[in-house]
Amino acid sequence: MALAKVLIIEDDASLVEVLSYNLKQAGYEVLVARDGADGVQQALARAPDLVILDLMLPLIDGLEVCRRLRSSSATRHTLILMLTARAEESDQVVGFSLGADDYVTKPFSVKVLLERVKALRRRRDPAPNDGETLLGQGISIDRVRHRAAAGGRPLGLTLSEFRLLEALLRQPGRAFSRAELIDSALGDDAMVLERTIDVHIRSLRQKLGAHADVIETVRGVGYRFREHDGAPIEG
Repeated sequence: MALAKVLIIEDDASLVEVLSYNLKQAGYEVLVARDGADGVQQALARAPDLVILDLMLPLIDGLEVCRRLRSSSATRHTLILMLTARAEESDQVVGFSLGADDYVTKPFSVKVLLERVKALRRRRDPAPNDGETLLGQGISIDRVRHRAAAGGRPLGLTLSEFRLLEALLRQPGRAFSRAELIDSALGDDAMVLERTIDVHIRSLRQKLGAHADVIETVRGVGYRFREHDGAPIEG
């Protein structure tokens, strides 16, 4: 099922024209904002399914736009695909720490971007015939509604945080390397550095609050979901 509505926040008119045409050809409704301030306003008012967000924007830069969208209940779960002409690792880490779901570096082909959009859709949609609800250590995940709770308290997770928690909770006690978490939770078509997994896990623990210790650090390996109520090994 295709995403219904895509908001492009980009100040390059020629790129906007190309992206708009190809997204419409692929069956999407397309909205356009030429600066960060208008982008935030449109996102809050029109509730797009996906935002294609340039990093370098007039008025409000892309990182601040991302932060504002993630801080609003109206757009907290909106998919965000960041675009940038800069390939520095630090930009990617900061973008993911603010809640971006994927990252594409300019120049790129339209085909690559459309594949990224499809990949985000696959990550968001639960697999058919798979269990709808996961439970463990006071954590619950509703895969169909994309809702998670800790001790009955709703968690405002990004897509990446949701999928990481889901992957860990699905196999409690198993230690995942960072590379395995990228593959199993985010998909091998996601542009994610191993160190950004640490960023996602740190944010996820903060949101889990008193339940943060259900995600254990396994030294020299990666992370796991605590299998029972014993004390965490590392943390």
